[in-house]
Amino acid sequence: MCSSDLGSVPRHVAIIMDGNNRWARKQGLPGEEGHRAGEATVQAIIRQAAHQGIEALTLFAFSSENWRRPQAEVDHLMALFLKALGGRVEELHGHGVRIRFIGDRSAFAADLQDGMAEAESLTGANNRMTVVIAVNYGGRRGQYPTARHNSQIGRASCRERV
Repeated sequence: MCSSDLGSVPRHVAIIMDGNNRWARKQGLPGEEGHRAGEATVQAIIRQAAHQGIEALTLFAFSSENWRRPQAEVDHLMALFLKALGGRVEELHGHGVRIRFIGDRSAFAADLQDGMAEAESLTGANNRMTVVIAVNYGGRRGQYPTARHNSQIGRASCRERV
């Protein structure tokens, strides 16, 4: 953030989506309920970010390490992801939100890969806000290059305003 931006709304916010299982266990609920609650929270965050004028929101949603979770949990997450693509993309499109995916999509089932491509195609011309969803990312391969890229965007933005 530029020093002249203190107190203003950031252009880009990134969130690592973590802790849904821990939250559910603390509530005495199964992990699946934590993931459902997390998805609802993400929708509220997207709406609020758009309302506040944030230009880009990156959600680190599913790391390459998540594939090591129990198969039933991975299956649930994939079903939730597919449901969100089917039910939320139209809503976000209607609000002018562009959706982009970063990361290695090749490990996902064909229906999810198709859903990601369709979401990007449908919302590609929208310009109210961009939601970037990081999938199958990990370590130097995913987090470091993304952080480096985002920091370069921020520095360029500060130079443009000077």
